[in-house]
Amino acid sequence: MVEHRYRARRLDIRVDRPFAEFRRQYEQAVPPYDKEAFDALVARDASWSDVLDLMRERAPHGFLIYWSSDDLRPMMGLAGASAHCVEYLMGNHTIAERMFRHDPTTMLYAPLRTAITGDADGGGTRFTIEQPRCPTGSFGQQGIAEVGVDLDHEVADLLDHLDLTVPVGFRA
Repeated sequence: MVEHRYRARRLDIRVDRPFAEFRRQYEQAVPPYDKEAFDALVARDASWSDVLDLMRERAPHGFLIYWSSDDLRPMMGLAGASAHCVEYLMGNHTIAERMFRHDPTTMLYAPLRTAITGDADGGGTRFTIEQPRCPTGSFGQQGIAEVGVDLDHEVADLLDHLDLTVPVGFRA
């Protein structure tokens, strides 16, 4: 057994919009993964260039939603909680491949986990994500670490598009 430790950096970014409005904006900027479209490429043994083209077409801001939860509020409300929360797995398999080629275990960190939370009264919306370069840097391979930095930049561009504050260190 080999143990690898790294320091994570979780970011809670304040959103100046109500939960439902920001959720709609996020899901428009990060559309759902179209499994049928990508499976069709596999079925016809397409070139990687075709995969890159389809990703550029389907993910205008660099990411797709591979999975999302329903709002957890109804279930958690049974215990008296009132906050909204939707979790997402957001990623780009063409970026993930650049890590996978070095070490398939990097898929522990791809896609990225994100969450949108909000108070029941409509205030206090937040977008939460861990900085991608933190876990990718723990592999000790330059190629993987570089992808983590590139992912930081992609996340920063998405945050810009969503009119959110880009945390210090995402563009450095």
